[in-house]
Amino acid sequence: MSIPTSQELLAKPVLKSAISKAARRLMPMIVILYVVSFLDRTNVGFAQAALSADRGVSAGAFALGAGIFFIGYAIFEIPSNLALQKVGAKIWLARIAITWGIVAACFAFVQGETSFIVLRFLLGVTEAGLFPGVIMYLSEWFPNKVRVQMFALFYLAQPFSQMIGGPLSGWLISIGDQIPGLAGWQVMFAVEGLLAVLAGIACLFFLINGPHNANFLDKDEKAALVEIMDLEDNVRTETGPSGVWAAMRNGKVWYFTIIYFCLQIAVYGVTFYLPQQVAELTGQKVGIQVGLLVGIPWFFGIFACYFLGRAATTIRRRRTMGTVLFLSTGLCIFGSAWAGTNHLPLLGLIFITLAVCSFLAVGPITWSYPTAFLTGAAAAAGIGLINSLGNLGGFVAPILRTTVNDMTASDTGSAGVYALGVLPFLAALMMFLTRNFKRNKADELL
Repeated sequence: MSIPTSQELLAKPVLKSAISKAARRLMPMIVILYVVSFLDRTNVGFAQAALSADRGVSAGAFALGAGIFFIGYAIFEIPSNLALQKVGAKIWLARIAITWGIVAACFAFVQGETSFIVLRFLLGVTEAGLFPGVIMYLSEWFPNKVRVQMFALFYLAQPFSQMIGGPLSGWLISIGDQIPGLAGWQVMFAVEGLLAVLAGIACLFFLINGPHNANFLDKDEKAALVEIMDLEDNVRTETGPSGVWAAMRNGKVWYFTIIYFCLQIAVYGVTFYLPQQVAELTGQKVGIQVGLLVGIPWFFGIFACYFLGRAATTIRRRRTMGTVLFLSTGLCIFGSAWAGTNHLPLLGLIFITLAVCSFLAVGPITWSYPTAFLTGAAAAAGIGLINSLGNLGGFVAPILRTTVNDMTASDTGSAGVYALGVLPFLAALMMFLTRNFKRNKADELL
């Protein structure tokens, strides 16, 4: 008797029902977790001017602190992912959220450049493993044909975080400035850090370690979901690297590490400086008004991420869409710099919005490739490697931008923005060249 393919299994109504129930049960908690994560990771942009004025944190120290997060993140990423595989996602993701929330709240007590840089490093250490842990977790629950849609839902946390995070951070700063003895930025860090602690506690109640433990599914639904996940796991075991060291030596893993690095250069090059860039474009002080404007690109990013993720249903579509979206990211970052130089705030905001839509939508597409050929310990190591080294783009981006601006004596900061827009073009070329990859059985999962 022939073994059914994943496509044949996905056509069964019982499996569609199981996937739908799993998405409704798990995805809200996953999205909430990443919302507060991204909020704590990037709210530092709202405190840049205040930290400079109140605590003497220079532009260079801010850039180092903003980027050093990713050094701690990279060092502990793979060990954290391997620990998650051992103890289970529910406990480990909860631990990550609670500890990073405590560190995030401690930013309220920053006294100068040293404490700021140390806390940013510790924030990266405590948050290490969250993103790749979720990627692994979703690859255990959802077949690859629909996984890009789940990744897209997961990625919605980024725009949603910034859409609400901009106004929330601006509002907390405005309210905090009215409290005697406190600065607004201190209140912002304390409140948003506490949100992460609460999200970590909630993980213990809402997350479930794998389909085998899914009591919310009936017997047939559980059997159908377990069958297809076991089938895909067997394919990945046959065709992909086996073990930690094999994954870390695998050429495809390094290929997608470079692509992801280019993506993160764009993401954090825009995100860290978005409040300041919007303030410069509009001539306003960072506060509630700038916070509302910062939310605009992320609002539109929600729709781009969701609908383009749903459209990326085949390997050809993913390759084409990924190439176009990387090109769009680079071109729109260039456009935002040009608009800033020419004092065109509305056009600048439009270019920023299109750049955000592009890099948000391409993320889930990018992750669909490595999760199609990595499993077990190889997945823990490979996904961890891609994310940890790729996220070093977040370390490089602010330093690259500041260095280029200093070297060119750019008054508007546009030279640094142009520099950030170059690497997405390399990612576009590499995504297009995936068409030359040698095909194997794992490609059926794409």
